Amino acid sequence: MTGLAHFLDGLRCATCHTVNVLWLDLVRALVERGECGQTALIVTDPDEGRAA
Repeated sequence: MTGLAHFLDGLRCATCHTVNVLWLDLVRALVERGECGQTALIVTDPDEGRAA
């Protein structure tokens, strides 16, 4: 886990259903759970925030 990872408070792991165990790693664009190995890729919308 890198130093730039942030704890995600109040969220539940989709695999093991444990609360308050997820970490957001902005550098790798992942949300992860160490013990059960669950990871999720963060997909962003490049057009978000632009005026139409």
